[in-house]
Amino acid sequence: MLTENEISKVIVDICFRIHKQYGPGLFEIVYEEIFCHELTKSGIFFSRQHPIPLIHEAIKMEIGFRADVIVENKVIVELKSIETLAPVHYKQVQTYLKLSGCKLGILVNFNVELIKDGIHRIVNKL
Repeated sequence: MLTENEISKVIVDICFRIHKQYGPGLFEIVYEEIFCHELTKSGIFFSRQHPIPLIHEAIKMEIGFRADVIVENKVIVELKSIETLAPVHYKQVQTYLKLSGCKLGILVNFNVELIKDGIHRIVNKL
């Protein structure tokens, strides 16, 4: 059973390989497809476009949000291909973590010159 930190190492390694091969400039969905293909090859369990329900009092909204990828039911991966990340993107991952109970989120923006500048860890009680 992999820990959150072990999973994040695999995620970061995959992102580095993808960015090295293709660089910035592709659509987010293309990066997501390649990322999930690489996860499949590695044998790691994941769920793509995973619904995260929102419960407010007696109301349960089955699909309050959709996380791009949840790896091993432990780490949320939110993929972007945008010019600049805004504070709302970090808050989005924080909200997903809180609602899902996951402890670690990885926010990745592939639209950067150096991928190390596009990878951000966001924690929730880790």
